[in-house]
Amino acid sequence: MFCYGVRGSLILLNCNKTVFAPLLARTLSTTADTSNNNVEAKLPPPPTEAANSDGQPNTQQQRSLHIAVIGVPNVGKSTFINNIVNHRVCPTSAKVHTTRQSNTAICTFGQTQLVFYDTPGLVTQREIRKHHLDKSFKSAYRHAIQHSDIVAVIQDASNSWTRKELHPTVLDTLKAYAKLPSFLILNKIDALKSKRVLLDLIKTLTNDTLQGRRAGKKSTPREPQTVVADCTPLSERETSWSHFSDVFLVSALTGSGLQELQDHFISAAKPRRWEYPADVYTDASPETLIVESVRARLLDYLPQEIPYNLECMIEYYNVEKNVVYTSVLVKCSTPRIERLICGESNGKLRQITERVTSDLVEMFGQAVSLTISTMSGGKRTTA
Repeated sequence: MFCYGVRGSLILLNCNKTVFAPLLARTLSTTADTSNNNVEAKLPPPPTEAANSDGQPNTQQQRSLHIAVIGVPNVGKSTFINNIVNHRVCPTSAKVHTTRQSNTAICTFGQTQLVFYDTPGLVTQREIRKHHLDKSFKSAYRHAIQHSDIVAVIQDASNSWTRKELHPTVLDTLKAYAKLPSFLILNKIDALKSKRVLLDLIKTLTNDTLQGRRAGKKSTPREPQTVVADCTPLSERETSWSHFSDVFLVSALTGSGLQELQDHFISAAKPRRWEYPADVYTDASPETLIVESVRARLLDYLPQEIPYNLECMIEYYNVEKNVVYTSVLVKCSTPRIERLICGESNGKLRQITERVTSDLVEMFGQAVSLTISTMSGGKRTTA
C-alpha cells in the first residue's frame, strides 16, 4: 500500500487555504479553509430595493432582461458570462464543448435583473457523434432562445481562420428566430494589435448595415429590414447577418468593454417582476456545479478525446459549519485511463483536485473539502 501525504498552501481571493491528501490510493481529498473558516468571494455589491410605505420591496419598479448567448464552441461564451456577472457560474476550460447544457447566470443591479443563458456551442450532427454529446445538446440553445428577450452572438475576433464569417449554424439560428433582436459581440479583442482588423470585421459580419461603431462609439443601426426565410443550400448562403442591432468589442478575459455592454443590458431591461431572488446567481444545484467543475478540469488536464468519455457523478454533498464537504467519482472505461488520470504517485489527480477546489471556493464563497475518486472495471481501485 502506498500512502500519500501532501501539505501545501494556496492563496485564493486574498485568503489562505490548506490542502490535505488522505492515505488512500487513487483517491485525493483536498480541504480549503481559512483562519476564520470564511472565504470572501468577489461578488457584485448587494442590490438596493426601493420599498413601499409598509417597508416591503416595490416589485412594480422591477425590471429584467433575458439574454441568450450563442456562438460556435470555444469563442468564450462562458468566460464572458462569468465576468459580466462577476461570479463563477459557468465552468470553463481550454477545450471545446465544456458547456453541454444551457446554464443560467443571474445578476441584479438595483431594480434591474439580468438573466443570461450560456448555451452549448452550435454544432453539426457529426460533431455530436465525435464528442459523445447528449442527444439534447442541439435543443438546449433553442430552449434558451425561446425564453429570451434578445440574442447575443459571440464571435472570436482572434481566430484568423473563422472570424471573417458567421458559421452556418449561427446564421440558421438567427434566421429561425429573426423576430428577436440580436447583436454581435466581437470577443478576444485583446489578442489583436490592429484596429483596422476590427473595423473590417464589423463591416464584413454585419454586411455593412451598421454605421458609427468605430473605436468604441455607439452604433447607429439602419432601419430594420424584413427577414425573408429561404431554402438556399448552406454552401450558397451568406456569411453575414444584416439585422444586428448593435456591435460590441470586448475582451471577456480582461474585462475590456464589459461595463459598456452591461449598461446596454440594463437600459434595455423590461418592466416586470424578477424570476429570481436578488442574491441568487444561478438556478443550477450545487451538486451540478461541482460535477461540471470537475469535468471542466478533466478536459484541461487530459489529452484528446479521453475526457469526453469519462462519467462524473456526485457521491456526497453536505454543508457543515460553513464548509462544503463533497466527493466526486470519475468512472473510467479501462485501468489505463484511470492511471492516466491519477498520474505518477497520484500527482495529476492532486493537481486536478486542487484546481477544482480553487474553482469551487470562488464559486461558493466558502471553504471546500473535495474528494475525487476514480473507478474502473466496475469497482473502486485501491492499492
